Amino acid sequence: MPDDHLDNATISALVDGRHGDPFAVLGPHAAPTGVVVRALLPGARKVEIMARHSDAVVATMTPVYQDILFEAWLNNQEPYRLKIDWNGAEQITEDPYSFPPLLSDFDLHLLEEGTHHDLARCMGAQLVTINETPGVRFAVWAPNARRVSVVGDFNSWDGRRHPMRLRHNAGVWELFIPRLGSGLAYKYEILGPHGLLPLKADPIARQTEIPPATASIISDPLMPAQHAAPLRQTETPGLDKPLSIYEVHAPSWMRHFNGKSYNWDELAQRLIPYASDLGFTHIELMPIMGHPFGGSWGYQPLSQFAPMPALGTPQDFFRFVDRCHEAGLGVILDWVPAHFPNDTHGLAQFDGTPLYEHADLREGFHQDWNTLIFNLGRNEVREFLIASALFWLEHFGVDGIRVDAVASMLYRDYSRKADEWIPNIYGGRENLEAVSFLRDLSKLIEYRCPGALLIAEESTAWPGVTRSAADGGLGFTHKWNMGWMHDTLQYIQEDPINRRYHHDEMTFGLLYAFSERFILPISHDEVVNGKRSLLGRMPGDDWQRFANLRAYLAFMWTHPGKKLLFMGCEFGQPSEWNHDAQLSWHLLQYDAHRGIQGTVRTLNQVYRNEPALYERDFDTGGFRWVIGDDRDQSIFAYLRFGHEGTPPVLVVCNFTPVPRYNYRIGVPDTRQWREIFNSDAKGFGGSDVGNAGPLTPEEIYSHGMTASIELTLPPLATIILRQES
Repeated sequence: MPDDHLDNATISALVDGRHGDPFAVLGPHAAPTGVVVRALLPGARKVEIMARHSDAVVATMTPVYQDILFEAWLNNQEPYRLKIDWNGAEQITEDPYSFPPLLSDFDLHLLEEGTHHDLARCMGAQLVTINETPGVRFAVWAPNARRVSVVGDFNSWDGRRHPMRLRHNAGVWELFIPRLGSGLAYKYEILGPHGLLPLKADPIARQTEIPPATASIISDPLMPAQHAAPLRQTETPGLDKPLSIYEVHAPSWMRHFNGKSYNWDELAQRLIPYASDLGFTHIELMPIMGHPFGGSWGYQPLSQFAPMPALGTPQDFFRFVDRCHEAGLGVILDWVPAHFPNDTHGLAQFDGTPLYEHADLREGFHQDWNTLIFNLGRNEVREFLIASALFWLEHFGVDGIRVDAVASMLYRDYSRKADEWIPNIYGGRENLEAVSFLRDLSKLIEYRCPGALLIAEESTAWPGVTRSAADGGLGFTHKWNMGWMHDTLQYIQEDPINRRYHHDEMTFGLLYAFSERFILPISHDEVVNGKRSLLGRMPGDDWQRFANLRAYLAFMWTHPGKKLLFMGCEFGQPSEWNHDAQLSWHLLQYDAHRGIQGTVRTLNQVYRNEPALYERDFDTGGFRWVIGDDRDQSIFAYLRFGHEGTPPVLVVCNFTPVPRYNYRIGVPDTRQWREIFNSDAKGFGGSDVGNAGPLTPEEIYSHGMTASIELTLPPLATIILRQES
């Protein structure tokens, strides 16, 4: 018998799952008299070694320790397979510990410096073929672990079966398991510095189980990105193009009679034609990344690379994006790099240490949401998040990312008392690491995904959110205008008799409307948690409530800034949004609700057809007040201008229930005007007061202009007029 035996300490470490370098012991190893092959196969009755390319049995392995650890001695190191008798069930497979290191030196170099932006193709579970053998290559970052194993049904969830190899410089553990295929569930069993941890899901998993199950799923190979060609076709993200976004919570938009959500294919059949018919340019999906708790609406995700499994597979979502693009609809995804939930199977204390999060709770814990904050000062964490954003843009071909809760990222004292936060290195409250991360993110997206939208939900006056990173800004293409949303909703819910005292709430936004590239958002946050629905905010009797909503929507569609409207608001759902139920589609049997829907459809048509309403959204020359001070009659009037040669548009809002006749308004010259939209039209459920035929200006000075026209202003209505060529 050769004298290359294992010592008892090594055997004990292997069978107890404590050995941190399994490749040093398992698999084939040269010995003085040949080759020794060892296999750790707890529960095996018999193990034989077969030739790689024939059914010949080369040797029978001898138990070294009970029915757990086996070894055999060969004369030479020829390729081989293991024939394992699992108490009557036979398995023939290559030995995982006979394969060389897997990740390339270049991959490891990028991982080590935190600049590997294709993690979805490098880490996680990858279906690959190595040395003519198909299987799955697993790789996970856990630099402080003492041992990491892949576990699943394929090894009875026994962490001793498939311990991984540590690539020390990058802190990455890897293992190739032959003959595995897609659809199998797996997790990582991690022995941390202080003991065994709860089983962990794969941070880079591209598919997951449906909650409350928590395992990762081996996904089919990634499809070529060109199959889901994004709508973005230029190097500028459509700044002078119409952008009208329909915000959707996919699980609750429409449901079956049994309450089950539509899947991606069903949504493609119903949602896409619906949004297209209403004239929206884009659908924005509230976070579809896998999340354990549906009540978070997706804003507490754990699976930054996997679509939520309840709606279908990654391939199903891929197909949904394709169908959107075929219909001319762009797709924007909400994305959450600010925080993550502390579920034990997730990222929290991933390798037994605060790896993805900060160690100090003053930096690492969100008190408002009971979540953990990503440590953006760590290169590998920045790499993880940037790779996620690029993955959705490049692999699935989505057209934009809306970054959630940016304000919470920018300020170290966000929602904290004086003694509950740590200043930056200069003693300030700015989160310098987050600023650097957002700039890196925007630069990479601009470089790798030209034309992609990068939208910030940022509720403060942080300067330069939409200024390029090269010029000292954060580099977003657009920012939600939270101030406009707050002020105008406050105004419109006032009784018309009191609106004169709140007049400035409708005009104040123009003082800063061009300081950033704004989107005007009426989002999900405005129709939940006791705020009432958009229709529910409107004062007065039923007629006035619907008229108010139509007038407000028309004001929004003609105000400088791109548009976003949450689902249900487009037909005047009277109740708050409930994520556990579908929208109140039955209301469309009533004229008043169809009138709201028709208003939105027509506004989108007018918006697309009138370049003056979008070409100069971010240019002070694209807007001019005509009447901003008629507070006693609650009337507003303004001109919108496009590029040279574009006919201007005149917008007049009357936010009282009283029609105004012979109301004189100044215009730039004596060319005729024509009313092209009236929210009081009979077809929308209005009283049909308005202005028929061409309107010829008179040379009568008014509102600082040498010409003017007399208009009939319908009650609680907005009208839009275009200057004739």
